[in-house]
Parts: sequence; C-alpha cells; structure tokens
Amino acid sequence: MKDIENRADLELLMSEFYNRLLADPAINYIFTDVAKTDIAAHLPHIVSFWEQVLFATGGYKTNVMQLHLELNGKEKLTNAHFDVWLGHFFNTTDALFAGSNSEKIKTRAQSIATVMKIKIYPS
Repeated sequence: MKDIENRADLELLMSEFYNRLLADPAINYIFTDVAKTDIAAHLPHIVSFWEQVLFATGGYKTNVMQLHLELNGKEKLTNAHFDVWLGHFFNTTDALFAGSNSEKIKTRAQSIATVMKIKIYPS
C-alpha cells in the first residue's frame, strides 16, 4: 500500500472515513441529527483541516476546538464517542494507506482527540 502523499489521498481517506462514521449508529446521529452536517459540502473543509495537520499547508483557519465545544453543548461528547471516532479513523487509514504519513495522521488524530477531551471535560 502507498502512503498518504497529497490532498487527493486525504480526500479518499476522509470520504471513506465519513462513510464508516455515518454507517455506525453509535455515532452517526451526532452528524445527522445533532450537528445536521451536510457531509458532501463539509468534506472539502475536513480535508483542508487534515491537509493543514499533515502537510502544514496553512490553508485551514477555523477553530475546530470551538466547533466541538459548541457541539458538546448540544450533545455530550463521551469517551465512547471519541473511541468510536478514533477506531474508525485508525481502521480506515490502515485499510487504505501505510507509511510514515499514515502513522503521523493517526498520531495527530489521537493527540487532537486527547486535547478535545481535556478541554471538554476540565477537571
């Protein structure tokens, strides 16, 4: 398998990842019922976020943490939600890609989830 090398690879990864999330009743309602996300319209923004994270392109400017804090105000994001999200992220990445960028994006996803949980559940 090849590694994640460019935006097109991220588009493939995110498209498949969100297909898996939307097929999983443990988490899909957050996107469809709570956030009412139009995934097709939102996917280019998601890809731009991960392009920034992985390749430091500088093109993504939205405050992702604030978006998730607002979402948490509508529906409590639980550890189980984060576990499901990370599970699908890791499994999708591993099904499609292998290499240093593939490992890097999984590490970054884990870090982002950890920071979000710390900010959502302050002690």
